Amino acid sequence: MKKIVIIGGGASGLTAASFIPPNNKVLLLEKRNSCGKKILVTGNGRCNYWNENQDLKYYHSENNEVLGLINTIENRNLVLNFFDSLGIVPYVKNGYYYPYSREASTIRNALLEQVIRNNVEIVNDITVTKIMKNGEKFTIITDKSNIEADCVILATGSLAYYKDNDSNIGYNIAKSFGHTIVKVLPSLVQLKTDQKFVKDWAGVRSDAVVTVLNNGKKLKSEEGEILLTDYGISGICVFNISGLVAKLLDNKEEVTVSINFVSWYKEGNFLSWLEIRDKKVTNITVLEFLEGFLNSKLTKLILKLSNVSNNCYWKDLNVSQKERIVSYIENFNVKITATNSFDKAQVCSGGVKLNEIDPLTMESRKVKDLYIVGEMLDVDGDCGGYNLSFAFMSGMLAGKSVSRND
Repeated sequence: MKKIVIIGGGASGLTAASFIPPNNKVLLLEKRNSCGKKILVTGNGRCNYWNENQDLKYYHSENNEVLGLINTIENRNLVLNFFDSLGIVPYVKNGYYYPYSREASTIRNALLEQVIRNNVEIVNDITVTKIMKNGEKFTIITDKSNIEADCVILATGSLAYYKDNDSNIGYNIAKSFGHTIVKVLPSLVQLKTDQKFVKDWAGVRSDAVVTVLNNGKKLKSEEGEILLTDYGISGICVFNISGLVAKLLDNKEEVTVSINFVSWYKEGNFLSWLEIRDKKVTNITVLEFLEGFLNSKLTKLILKLSNVSNNCYWKDLNVSQKERIVSYIENFNVKITATNSFDKAQVCSGGVKLNEIDPLTMESRKVKDLYIVGEMLDVDGDCGGYNLSFAFMSGMLAGKSVSRND
């Protein structure tokens, strides 16, 4: 029998605890007053916990080849079978998995109940400050007492979401054992600008294509709903480019995001379409003309920036005016100055380098019997259940491996 201590009761920590054979003494330490709190807010409280399209292009890491050894067909099936065994019935929409209840508590409670069935001892409201290893044993220093363990699973999460002064603890422990930390930055987060026009578009929602531009070069595009705010831009499509933007900004690069507000138009020259459309309408101002397909608040801003009066008529505008309007509609450039803060981010990019972890077991290649899982690692995914997917796969591998006899 081994004494195994799991630091962190989030998605990866609970999953690891669920897979450890019950003939071991397992202690789960959680700094908050209950486990799985972050699970409860995922997917706007509905918990998008998986995606049937697990292509690695939806994940981001400096070591994708190692990630591919973790995210295998076999491991995906093991995770899905595990949730099936917990009684979770998935509701699948466009490949996105939710519990059929559409309640995130369904996932959290199922994991927690499995951990309890495994006779795992959970200690809440406890903060780990340091871990040392002397010979074959670990000593875990906490704000309550010191704990000895044969094996440790680090599942403390990242800097995202919580406003904690000690959220670095997992990274600091990993560094103390010789691990390399890829710089941790906010990801799946809103983007900020200092351009003054944002006050005029705050609150607008629109379908759009957003494109990251660096020195005029297109680096990444995403399509979806965008939310225009009084500080910049938000929405799922923005979240999916935010990790790249954060890295560019951290490298002191200039970043512009181009927004196409007529992503639905795929037929060629949009100005020509507007000219044809103008012939079909009668006696309406340019404001009314554009409001036929654009949000009214956004339309007024575009006309203001184009120096065109709301009361003009499209047919009376000169070519230069029309081209300016079309440019703002199809290619509205926003200079990005920052991402929002860590506590506003859903996840982080960066973390413990994957090539320092055994992808078959999640054991540290630096320290025997130390396992590292979930958001602590240099893996972040797009919106769509990918970050929870990785938490479950990595937690499962650690839980299955930690009690093995060498």
